Amino acid sequence: MNMFQDWPEPIVRVQSLSQSNLKAIPNRYVKPLSQRPNLPSQNHHNKHNPVTAAIPIIDLGGLYTNDITLHAKTLDEISKACKEWGFFQVVNHGMSPQLMNRAKETWREFFHLPMELKNMHANSPKTYEGYGSRLGVEKGAILDWSDYYYLHYRPSSLKDYTKWPSLPLHCREVLEDYCMEMVKLCENLMNILSRNLGLQEDILQNAFGGIEESGGCLRVNYYPKCPQPELTLGLSPHSDPGGLTILLPDEQVAGLQVRGCDDAWITVEPAPHALIVNIGDQIQMLTNSIYKSIEHRVIVSPANERLSLAFFYNPKGNIPIEPLKELVTEDSPALYSSTTYDQYRQSIRTQGPRSKSHIDELRSPR
Repeated sequence: MNMFQDWPEPIVRVQSLSQSNLKAIPNRYVKPLSQRPNLPSQNHHNKHNPVTAAIPIIDLGGLYTNDITLHAKTLDEISKACKEWGFFQVVNHGMSPQLMNRAKETWREFFHLPMELKNMHANSPKTYEGYGSRLGVEKGAILDWSDYYYLHYRPSSLKDYTKWPSLPLHCREVLEDYCMEMVKLCENLMNILSRNLGLQEDILQNAFGGIEESGGCLRVNYYPKCPQPELTLGLSPHSDPGGLTILLPDEQVAGLQVRGCDDAWITVEPAPHALIVNIGDQIQMLTNSIYKSIEHRVIVSPANERLSLAFFYNPKGNIPIEPLKELVTEDSPALYSSTTYDQYRQSIRTQGPRSKSHIDELRSPR
């Protein structure tokens, strides 16, 4: 599926740059003025800086209760968050804090391994699986201040343990447990999203190719300390290309920012043991823009490394994705032309993250 056998330039690990104690970051990481984060200065809070507004925090415990009112209220909160925010945090989501902590610890250990051990897992643009340091294959592109590890979990035909890290010990077992819980949560949320649209609960899941064929992959983001965080980003603004994203954030170091309705960047402060859920472009297309995929980005820190785990739940690669016929009416005609997730992902892997331009290109001409 991918034309690119290799990266256009030698790969530089951002972690190596960070550890070399450089005072200024290389030009390759310096964003144009308009894209630089406006960071709060250390001494005072400037009111023009990104605001800390709370994205909704939803207690999923309400779904597993006999209290009908609470159940309905929880469904309503999810519906509102999908329509208005595209982002929400969930607590009482069913995943044990122990497993969440173990997953983070395991990956922290991986990123602290000697470079030659990590480089044994170096990835290529052919599949992106493995240890990576850039998105997109454009020569001379301005890069983000981060390294990552990417792997496939579902469908089982794509799962390849040889692409998973072999160290630290037991990491594959932890990963397996973690991804299994993530799939359960995603399937559950897909049913809820369908019901909230007034549809049968398996409609969205079927549009993804059904339970067996839906895709699931994990991207672990590692953001090393940065001497000039005001000049760069850990991850450039983008909306997620896939279906549903579940993020296990770094509770110690905030970094995720979401674009609010007035275009201000809102820093997400993670609630204890919460997961952050966001809608991806495929669900925005399937729901004909009833549910929104929202632009987000990541800022980096001068004093602390940061680690987060993003689990992506995606449609099967070759199924046509277009607005669901149940949601297309005379009053709300289809907003998007048909595409497949494979085609969609290809453009993002070629160009790297570019705001919302990828989904906007598919808008049907009026």
